[in-house]
Amino acid sequence: MTAVLGLCLAQGAKAGDIRITIPKRSRLTPVQQLNREGVEAVNKHDYEKARTLFYRAYLFDPGDPFTLNNLGYVAELEGQVERAHQFYAMASSQATDALIDRATSSGLEGESLQSAISTIRDVPMQVNRSNVNAVRLLSQGRVREADVILNRTLVLDPTNPFTLNNMGVAKEAQGEYDDALKYYDAAANSRIEDPVVVTMNAAWRGKPLSDMARASADHLRSRMKTLQTDEARIALLNLRGVSAMNRNDWRAAWEDFSQAFKLGPDNAFSLNNQGYMAEMNGDLETAQEFYREARSAGQSNGRVGLATRPGAEGMPLSAVADESEGQVSSAIDVASEARRHRQQGPIQLKRRDGTPLVPPQTPLPTNPQ
Repeated sequence: MTAVLGLCLAQGAKAGDIRITIPKRSRLTPVQQLNREGVEAVNKHDYEKARTLFYRAYLFDPGDPFTLNNLGYVAELEGQVERAHQFYAMASSQATDALIDRATSSGLEGESLQSAISTIRDVPMQVNRSNVNAVRLLSQGRVREADVILNRTLVLDPTNPFTLNNMGVAKEAQGEYDDALKYYDAAANSRIEDPVVVTMNAAWRGKPLSDMARASADHLRSRMKTLQTDEARIALLNLRGVSAMNRNDWRAAWEDFSQAFKLGPDNAFSLNNQGYMAEMNGDLETAQEFYREARSAGQSNGRVGLATRPGAEGMPLSAVADESEGQVSSAIDVASEARRHRQQGPIQLKRRDGTPLVPPQTPLPTNPQ
């Protein structure tokens, strides 16, 4: 799977268009020259060279607003959203009347730096930033968070091919293969020739987005053809069930978990998920039994991928089931203790000599007529 980001600031702009700028003056200082060379490197998609040049400029003058702005762009390309925001904020805080001489977006040339930085509020820039953040989350395995961001981004621009492709990645990671193909195909059919800039697979950097999306769709179709064994289908159904739970779709989760359990009643992940559903339904004793079976099943040493609790991801299934069983057992003990107290009735008051204290009989209160 590969996630990509297209850096488009305005309709008709090319991927990579952003605020990479230097001020217009008759004679360039070393800082200006380094920024100019960095801009040229970006236009040639040599981002490593551009980053080196911008940092060299920063060493010359840490307060230069153009250099700070360009470093923000480089950080954004690398998915370091917070770091990028810090550089942009530092750049915007530097008062300057200098105009842009060179930029990767020709529409910005001749504009003031402050005007260029303000494009962060434009919808295309918001889409761009959201995609950067989504790529970062996907690369960290935080699929649920990326899915939420990408859904919001599609509202801003439902036809953006980079968002569509990244949504395909998110859906594929959640086992929603049909939806993933829909998004991949939509991105591929857009026939956008803009090159990939940010990607989890460096081999695709600089290549057309439509080619990337088409290759992802073809790879997924081939993968789907291999889902013939019960083991593969069980894994997919459990993955889809967890994804459904994460978006609060209980009905879909129940159907997927039930099908997985029917195919593999001795599968550790299926047993654990049956226990989870029983626990959510308030049947603690049944949940406890399922967790115990999951803990000792043959596949219990397998690592948890996607989970309803992020902290469980990466842990052995046996450890997760053991933890869940312990929590359920504690809940059962608490409930049992509460029932025991209720069955004993009210506390009996006694005198110091041990004889029971019988309160005087009083009439029940009544409403006045």
